[in-house]
Amino acid sequence: MTGIRPRPATIYAVADAAGVSIATVSRVLQGVGRVAEATREKVLEAARGLDYLPGGSARALAAKKHEAVGLMLPELTGPYFAELLVGFESAAADLGLSVALLMTDEPGLSRPLRQLAARVDGLAVMARPGQLADEELSSLARRLPVLQVAAGLRPDSIGTENTASARELTEHLFGHGRRHLVFVGDPDLAPDAAERHAGFIEAHAAAGMAVSEPARVGYSEDDGRRFAHHLLDGDERPDGLVCVNDEVAVALLDELQRAGLAIPDDLAITGWDDVMTARYTRPGLTTVAQPVRDLGGLAATTLYRWLTTGQQEHDPTILPTRIVLRGSCGCPEAQLAAIRPRRMPVRESLKEEPE
Repeated sequence: MTGIRPRPATIYAVADAAGVSIATVSRVLQGVGRVAEATREKVLEAARGLDYLPGGSARALAAKKHEAVGLMLPELTGPYFAELLVGFESAAADLGLSVALLMTDEPGLSRPLRQLAARVDGLAVMARPGQLADEELSSLARRLPVLQVAAGLRPDSIGTENTASARELTEHLFGHGRRHLVFVGDPDLAPDAAERHAGFIEAHAAAGMAVSEPARVGYSEDDGRRFAHHLLDGDERPDGLVCVNDEVAVALLDELQRAGLAIPDDLAITGWDDVMTARYTRPGLTTVAQPVRDLGGLAATTLYRWLTTGQQEHDPTILPTRIVLRGSCGCPEAQLAAIRPRRMPVRESLKEEPE
């Protein structure tokens, strides 16, 4: 969030206000160990007064009323959101927590979002830009721990690395002799798109090359197909496309090949995410693998840690990404296959004994 955000109360502040140790505060909020009822009430009252797991959230955690965490997503289409949800649910289940899912792109503190916040002890939020204003997120965070997912380098957030990998990927295309690249994606649609575009710009600046305007498309296959037709109808054609995700890249690859273009000879294409389809296109799609399932798992475990310790971190946690080279960028796939780990024959891998 932008602007100055008041620092949330710490477990030490609650302990000081209640006149007890931080260990006692932790036991009360976790609902473990023996604590006198009068002390327990004193701790909960101090937590409420300091907006530290306030009101219902503190009482719910102490009494194990909910034992649930929430996840808000703008949609559930495409492999990205599915992977994120699987990671979140799996980690929550391992921790003994149930999951409440809300899919909404409705702006502001909508009724469904307020209802979700009342039913869970902590909330992970992936919102579209402008969907939740800073003051609305702050309001939520005063009621219960709120973790932002893929929100850029913001306090109380987690995400995956974008800029350095996008720069490296763009530089790799330069190494194939590509000189007229276009970023296919709208930097204004999401923080991760903006960060990938920033890496694209950095690579051009380092090479002393001019940067083309981005092709402002969305994240879906339909967006990729529409841009492919726009590209085919245009007078000027780039020699490389750095796509915001694999869905757009795979759709472009398919449409352009149907129109008679040779990939990568006529046009290099790269994606982002390394979804399963990227391995089976022809040529294979050069892309960036990001640990989306791990990101979902990290969201659940971070909320659990915040709830059980009463300590909420502020610095963003960023998971690493890596480039996966295949043939769509111009790399010879036969050579790439030659350096892959050897697969054991079926008989050897199954350890079958000869008859």
